[in-house]
Amino acid sequence: MSNVDCWTAHDRDRTISLLSSLTPNEGFTLTALDGVKLMRWNRAIPRSPVFYEPSIVFVCQGRKIGYLGGEVYQYNPQQFLVLSVPLPFESETVASLEEPLLAISIRINLSMVSELLLSLAHGTPMKINGKSGITSTPLDARLSNAVVRLLECLQSKTEATVLGQAIIREIHFRILQTSQASAILAAHSTHSNMGKISKALRLIHAEYDKALNVDKLASESTMSVPAFHAAFRDVTATSPIQYLKMTRLHKARLLMVQDGLSATLAASRVGYESASQFSREFKRMFGKSPMEEVGAVRSALMMTPSDAEAAYVTLQQ
Repeated sequence: MSNVDCWTAHDRDRTISLLSSLTPNEGFTLTALDGVKLMRWNRAIPRSPVFYEPSIVFVCQGRKIGYLGGEVYQYNPQQFLVLSVPLPFESETVASLEEPLLAISIRINLSMVSELLLSLAHGTPMKINGKSGITSTPLDARLSNAVVRLLECLQSKTEATVLGQAIIREIHFRILQTSQASAILAAHSTHSNMGKISKALRLIHAEYDKALNVDKLASESTMSVPAFHAAFRDVTATSPIQYLKMTRLHKARLLMVQDGLSATLAASRVGYESASQFSREFKRMFGKSPMEEVGAVRSALMMTPSDAEAAYVTLQQ
């Protein structure tokens, strides 16, 4: 799909201008709208572990590449990324000082999705057959135009307050008209495997510091242990225990970077009984010791702003 298909020349130029103005500094910028944040990177960032909440990510300049379970996901000015469940994966950023990466991330609003589904109930029935929790999808002109209008209203706190939620609702509506509707529906259906796994994921993110095991997670999902294992891997491309481990390690990283906790205290806070085991698993995942990683994140200004409203462990780049 060419830029002509998904952006008018005016919309593309306007989006880049707006994002450049709204993100004067490299890194993340929270906005006046809950669940909406902006990203700017003036340099390439090599492939590294990230953890996204259920969200929609539009890259308006530059490009990002996601890696999960042997699959590669491109998100760039032609394709947007949808995560219907919270997922740890690896991401690479392609950007430069001359052409910075400029992007906007919108948290999926479950109550808004439910309300829209009621409005759409008399239309064409939607298939609930999503299996994977991540996908990249071609962008169309109507959706990209809604992104432009969202960025325009973010220039004013008053406009964001008055108009912002209506535009976010429109974006959710447009997403539900794409091929990704089935994955979003599946994640929030009590009858689909993805919906059942979503219940286990919510439990992990709420109680990652407690003694969770596969039996408890399978029970939360109302599935047998073998069926739960298979469905969990389909959705997340990893095992339940590995997912729990990654959630704990990402949360510990956030505690060290944002709150200044020591590695020992962060390990204890996320449920590790052994500090040495924590250090080994942390280095295996991030490629550096806890203190080396904290120093690298801070020196690279890659800290994600703390978001008190986020229901999930989230660490982006």
